[in-house]
Amino acid sequence: MSHGAEVVVDAVSKAFEDGRIRALERATLRLEPGEFVSLTGPSGSGKSTLLNLIGALDRPDDGSISIDGATLDRLDAAEYRAATVGFVFQFHNLIPTLTALENVQVPMLGRGLGRTAREERARSLLRDVGLVQRERSFPTTLSGGERQRVALARALANAPRLLLADEPTGSLDSETGAQMLRLIERLRREHGTTVLLVTNDEGVAATAGHTLRLLDGRVTPDGAPRSA
Repeated sequence: MSHGAEVVVDAVSKAFEDGRIRALERATLRLEPGEFVSLTGPSGSGKSTLLNLIGALDRPDDGSISIDGATLDRLDAAEYRAATVGFVFQFHNLIPTLTALENVQVPMLGRGLGRTAREERARSLLRDVGLVQRERSFPTTLSGGERQRVALARALANAPRLLLADEPTGSLDSETGAQMLRLIERLRREHGTTVLLVTNDEGVAATAGHTLRLLDGRVTPDGAPRSA
């Protein structure tokens, strides 16, 4: 089993439109290695902003974010995203001209793996998400749930120690969404990955081991921890 990342967000603030919109105000949270945490809050409360900051897609105005004790501003952002983080979004963002197998290989390009090794790794991941039989299929021929499972396999391509999921079930029906969440939890258990899942759905949030709530730019506990 791989070792999940420790994430510490310390008094992070972020504003947009020359400071007129305060998305985050001294937000603080801590994720232990291998923990599955959901983050809830009203629409527009800054959940996706916080996820983007942790994923080094944006930089905070104030405060710091550390991964395994190293602050993000001291890390190479591109290398960190490629080697440490996996992203799953509400909409799969698959490349329509590539097959499922090829889409999963995209994050591996430039990582020192030959074509055969990339294909074997992608095929193994598609097997993990139950889609190896669709490896030659293009996204337009897959169902919404299948596309999200390909996106999850792609997010795991470089064996990330941190999985950031932004409304991964938001575009799915309830049954398919539940299957997606069970899959994320199973893969977390098998690989030890730290998972932070953003959602507006309280039912989805309840599948995590612990829930945090973002309100008025700050993170607060939302109930007691649940068994992992």
